[in-house]
Amino acid sequence: MSDRAWVQSQKPAKESVVGQPAAGTQPTIQPAVLRYEDFRIRPHNCFACGELNEIGLHLKLNLEPGRCWTELEMPRRFEGWEGIIHGGILCTILDEVMAWALVAQDSWGVTARMSIDFRRPVTVGQAIRAEGWIAESRRRIQTTAGRILDATTGAELATAQATYVAATEARKRELKEAYGVGEGRSE
Repeated sequence: MSDRAWVQSQKPAKESVVGQPAAGTQPTIQPAVLRYEDFRIRPHNCFACGELNEIGLHLKLNLEPGRCWTELEMPRRFEGWEGIIHGGILCTILDEVMAWALVAQDSWGVTARMSIDFRRPVTVGQAIRAEGWIAESRRRIQTTAGRILDATTGAELATAQATYVAATEARKRELKEAYGVGEGRSE
């Protein structure tokens, strides 16, 4: 599998025979929706997305070019004050979806700066949706934004902005090799 998956679609100008493109069709390239599993990441110990970390979040990430999202219910083990999820856990979730938004576009990097605005408490057992996207892309500096929403009502619970410094090409190759990115997908 390539580092970035794309699907080709046909926009027919008129009806076509099944299995054959219609005369006058214009092929267009559109980004495919990618899932974390499409990257064939080897099992690893990341607190946020690693399946080997027994106490981790085990986030199931959904990737699109320049975007990432996840949905989960917040378990009691991440409680800060009674009944409320610890803010550091929410920061971790936001950092993860923003960082994977970069990876989904084959831009790997490390967090240099992150700011969070907590709008409403996230409670134990609450279903949330976290989203991250690329806001600005320069040569070695990437700016991202993210938010956590109540998965039921859509109410905004937290927002974030972050700056990432791009990995060198050599480091990016090392990371891809370490995590098995680009090895292909087994069915």
